[in-house]
Amino acid sequence: MDQSELKYMEDEDSPVMKTIKGATTGLAAGALWGTVVATWHDVPRVERHVALPGLIRTLKMCGNYGLTFAAIGGLYIGVEQLVQKQRMKRDFINGAVGAFVAGASVYGLKGRSIQTAISAGSCLAFTSAVLDIGGRTTRMDTGKEYYPYTTEKRPSVGT
Repeated sequence: MDQSELKYMEDEDSPVMKTIKGATTGLAAGALWGTVVATWHDVPRVERHVALPGLIRTLKMCGNYGLTFAAIGGLYIGVEQLVQKQRMKRDFINGAVGAFVAGASVYGLKGRSIQTAISAGSCLAFTSAVLDIGGRTTRMDTGKEYYPYTTEKRPSVGT
């Protein structure tokens, strides 16, 4: 690897870049989830002085969920990276602190309550810690490789 490729890899894995990626992914996932939630709710058939009320309501829900998820994703990754850099350790505590700050600040602000902030932060911190301790996977690695195709030869047909 030459120096330009190495510098590109360092820039890609910087804390700022990870935070931007987390916020962008949260925005996309939140917008998608907002679309799903909008289809579950009853869309008003006719509103006075509003063109395309269903589309406007759906776009508002997409934006609301998208911004919420983007804030949570960006805060989670950003605080996790700051704590990791400060502690100089890479363990589940970094993610738990990031999740607590993200949940407490975003949902505490939305709920306008300290109790909501603490409970939301605690729930996200617990979930993050469990996923980090568990290896962030629901499958156990058995060492077997899975291919999207078979590696065995088929018997010849008709000979």
